Amino acid sequence: MKNVFITGGSRGIGAAAVRAFSSQGMNVAFTYKSSADAAKALSLETGALAIHADSADPTAVREAVASAEELFGATDILINNAGISRSGLITDMSDAELDELFAVNALGPIHAVRAALPSMIRNKSGVIINVSSMWGVVGASCEVAYSATKASLIGMTRALAKEVGPSGIRVNCIAPGVIDTDMNADYSSEDMAALASDTPLGRIGTPREIAELMVFLASDNASFITGQTITADGGFAL
Repeated sequence: MKNVFITGGSRGIGAAAVRAFSSQGMNVAFTYKSSADAAKALSLETGALAIHADSADPTAVREAVASAEELFGATDILINNAGISRSGLITDMSDAELDELFAVNALGPIHAVRAALPSMIRNKSGVIINVSSMWGVVGASCEVAYSATKASLIGMTRALAKEVGPSGIRVNCIAPGVIDTDMNADYSSEDMAALASDTPLGRIGTPREIAELMVFLASDNASFITGQTITADGGFAL
């Protein structure tokens, strides 16, 4: 039975990933920062282990991974999903906002990788999946800092795949497009309709679709795929 660790698993894509991997009969642990009620409900629904941890805090991340491994054993699959967004002109962003973006989106996955890698290396096996964004691929006006943090995950994915490939560990990245999650809750229904219209497939993506892609990339069906970034955006960024 595989052991899965998911950061930012209480809502949106993360919650869909918890459900998807749990439905495969895997042991799943996930972190959450502020959505305690949602995390508890998801844990009761799926049987997954909910762990309170701030992805920007390296000590908290190490302790969270250690707690999951104490209960389940070595981490087989790491999903770096936790992330935050900030929009606005780059000149208007405060130093604190910039620091938080990079601490969560860029450094958070590195903290999780450093915590989970030792057991993967010992076992000569493992899968790491980083969740970027289509804006990390093509960039977005008024989301310069966010785009930069998400682009960093693409570079990290490529470099890490080279570093840990000899240990039998695969590393891939998913760059979602516009997905129906709380992160896009500030958009009006008219805005969402316009985004759907601008998408070649004519609709917004669902968290489940991204989660199912994670399940595929973590499976033996993707055993020769590593270092790749898959943009799942319905063709929006073409």
